[in-house]
Amino acid sequence: MKQTLGPRDILDRLVSFPTVSDQSNLALIDWVEDYLASHGVRAHRVLSEDGRKASLYANVGPEVEGGVVLSGHTDVVPVAGQPWDTDPFEVVEADGKLYGRGTCDMKGFDALALAAVPLALEAGVSRPLQIALSYDEEVGCLGAPHLIEAMAAHLPRAAAAIIGEPSEMQVVTGHKGGLGLETHVRGFEVHSSIMHTGVSAVHEAARLIDWANRMNDMAAAADKDPVAALFDPPWTTSHVGQVQGGTADNITARDCRFTMFFRCVPSDSLDSWRARYMDEVRRVEAAMQAVHPDTRIDVTERFTVPGLAPEQDGAAEQLARQLTGDNGRHVVSYATEAGQFQQGGY
Repeated sequence: MKQTLGPRDILDRLVSFPTVSDQSNLALIDWVEDYLASHGVRAHRVLSEDGRKASLYANVGPEVEGGVVLSGHTDVVPVAGQPWDTDPFEVVEADGKLYGRGTCDMKGFDALALAAVPLALEAGVSRPLQIALSYDEEVGCLGAPHLIEAMAAHLPRAAAAIIGEPSEMQVVTGHKGGLGLETHVRGFEVHSSIMHTGVSAVHEAARLIDWANRMNDMAAAADKDPVAALFDPPWTTSHVGQVQGGTADNITARDCRFTMFFRCVPSDSLDSWRARYMDEVRRVEAAMQAVHPDTRIDVTERFTVPGLAPEQDGAAEQLARQLTGDNGRHVVSYATEAGQFQQGGY
């Protein structure tokens, strides 16, 4: 039976699924798949490696090129430990606003995209809408690359992709990329009274964190290219938000862990920043091993998200400006799946 639902009704259903990034989103995907099927639209899944999550894509309308992708993610950030006055997984309206986890970021857009499906079919569009819903955006945009690959392989190529992140209806045409490198410094424990014979993982981690400080100072002082100059701040930043390590106050630390996080302007290379960091890691590691050979530094890539470079006369930008009337120039310093769609040829 055809499900005739408005955007608010769809939003209520989407928010009711507790798709925090560490949980499965399959119940939500099941519901969306059934909703699309009720309108005669076939959906396709792209499963995660462990099968606990899935992205979904669908072509709405004719099987021709030149359509528009409406892209959103299904996961939301956690609610644990937060002072909610209402159930975060139930949409509540108060003072003209809708409250619920994901109402803004970004199940609101997902609901609008799904509500557009029957409208497009009734209008008889000459070019298709393509629905794209991903998983694990909030933890590094992990699901989108496989989704984009599948869409490129199995759907007619769209002319534009609109990624519905909350922007207060501003047309955002550029964003920074992101690179997260999990770093595990492994030291050698001794009593701190003879610390010169040991290797403190905390002290060595501090050298890498101070390297980030130096890189930020250098980047801030360097000349800015035209693309970088659009951003605030107009340079690639290096940042460590949390540090875990140490054994006791009087013992050189055996372990220290942190993530080095780069927010890279589109005109910089993520590969270049990765290489620069790894050069510093190996320099610090060599000094550690000169004291004790069993020490080392392990680096694991947690995520990499390409930046979105502003396009000259881009189809998505032109469409969004026509719809919103916004002719301003807007970029943001966080990462989204838009850069991944651009990298995938959209």
